[in-house]
Amino acid sequence: MIVLAYLWLLALIPLLVEKQDAEVQWHARHGIVLLVAELLAFALYIVLTSVVSLASLGLGVFLVSLLVFAWIGILALHVVAIFKALNGTRMIIPRVSSFASRF
Repeated sequence: MIVLAYLWLLALIPLLVEKQDAEVQWHARHGIVLLVAELLAFALYIVLTSVVSLASLGLGVFLVSLLVFAWIGILALHVVAIFKALNGTRMIIPRVSSFASRF
């Protein structure tokens, strides 16, 4: 269940099923907050590339390549969070973890 907590929308499964396990709930909440943060960043990226692509094609190509590197970084973040969770530790992500702790 801890692995599902960091697999984007699948984080809802441990959140709804494992009500008694506080550790799984913590990871599921963090996975959902991380998902929302990634979706907001992606929406901002879409708006930014739309505006910039109207102004300059070269800068638009740069922003598309930036998306590829950001996607690799997001995947790495999820993999590290999964490995830390499987080892029994928590990955504290600045601002994301403090926001998820409110729930």
